[in-house]
Amino acid sequence: MDQPIGNIYIVVAPSGAGKTSLVAALLQAEPSVELSISYSTRPARKGEIDGKHYHFVDKATFDAMIDRGDFLEYAEVYGNYYGTSAPWIRSRLEVGQDILLEIDWQGAEQVRKVFPGAIGIFIAPPSIEELERRLRGRDTDTEEVILRRLASARAEIDKIAEYDYIVVNDDFERARLDLISIVRARRLRSEVQCRRLAEMFRHMGTAGAQ
Repeated sequence: MDQPIGNIYIVVAPSGAGKTSLVAALLQAEPSVELSISYSTRPARKGEIDGKHYHFVDKATFDAMIDRGDFLEYAEVYGNYYGTSAPWIRSRLEVGQDILLEIDWQGAEQVRKVFPGAIGIFIAPPSIEELERRLRGRDTDTEEVILRRLASARAEIDKIAEYDYIVVNDDFERARLDLISIVRARRLRSEVQCRRLAEMFRHMGTAGAQ
């Protein structure tokens, strides 16, 4: 497809790094950024709403979507499957909508193969020790799950140089402002503004809009 007008922001982080809270804060500060709602085969947890937190589907439905080529990316995570709707993403980008994907590193790699211009943002903990403290402090996982999450975190951090931006969540307010700054700065880049505001610039007689 032609170069989309909208931006794709991919936010990746190890479990326990604070990604969900930071993304929620970003979306509150920047309502023009739209969160992509993933499809998932895992059961809904208490308080989760279908279509708001995830599109909850069974494995047969998910497999049928794979066969139709409906996913921009999908991956298995701890025995459950998660995927991003390709038709929805493309339709939103074509009208200039900025999209945020809150996915894992596997999904990020798949998306950037299709959209090389997607902006990768990694949310890092200040240390592996602090990450372990946060995971244990949630008091929701077994020892086996905690150790598995820590092993996954180390593997994810090994790929950190592949991302465009790295935000260290040692202080939530500073990390929140860093994340907002990334989104705002990328939106103001010349190549993006010339596509978004081409008609306005043409009326001004500006040579920069081609």
